[in-house]
Amino acid sequence: MEVKDISTAPGHWILAKMGKKVLRPGGKELTEKLVEHLEIEANDDVIEFAPGLGFTANLSLKKHPHSYIGVDADPEAIAYLQNKIKGNNLSFVNGNAQEVNLKECCATKLYGEAMLTMHADHRKANIIKEAHRLLKPGGLYAIHEIGLTPNTISDELKSEIQKDLATTIRVNARPLTEDEWSKLLTDAGFEIVYQTSNGMHLLESKRIISDEGFFNTLKIGWNIMSHKGARKRILAMRKIFRKHESHMNAVVMVARKV
Repeated sequence: MEVKDISTAPGHWILAKMGKKVLRPGGKELTEKLVEHLEIEANDDVIEFAPGLGFTANLSLKKHPHSYIGVDADPEAIAYLQNKIKGNNLSFVNGNAQEVNLKECCATKLYGEAMLTMHADHRKANIIKEAHRLLKPGGLYAIHEIGLTPNTISDELKSEIQKDLATTIRVNARPLTEDEWSKLLTDAGFEIVYQTSNGMHLLESKRIISDEGFFNTLKIGWNIMSHKGARKRILAMRKIFRKHESHMNAVVMVARKV
């Protein structure tokens, strides 16, 4: 993906430019759990919101679903994915997850990762409502997002974390507690069937090696060291993650349309 201005680009695209392939808050570990508990099978019609670089799309397609549609608001991301991932009954479309140009009840499995966090709460609710519209009764919807902990976190600390994330990541990140994520889903007509979490360690060495492998981690490290502007942004992001590590986590929830 092209990054025109390192100082203003969203943090995840800077990481992608440096060679990072896994950009989800809970890393490969939680993404694999999300796919596992979606139980994608040969008769499933799958929709993914904001497929990004296609890491999870590839995991889903290994399950050989009947069909797959990736919906992304970024036309550059769509062009990248169309060039990278090919297959039968497979398409990537440019669209807004709040109002997808697909018919009602057209999917059996739907998921999105690290995208609801980037929206205001009313837009989160709209996206979840749209997921409910697109799913058939009994269909599964999975999310993988940044969480806040504990559930009793103060409004003042929540606001501080949101402000720090917005300043460093350059997107209006608004993570929620696990109870708040759960309520958004249940209010939209879903029941939670699986839930898990891990630490928000996206930029820690151990997590990067686990996600990317040893040799790609070396490559990423070299790219960061060789690019002053990117290094400054990434170190600032890691500093904020560490500052709030006791109050931030990564959350996966799988819910059924009832």
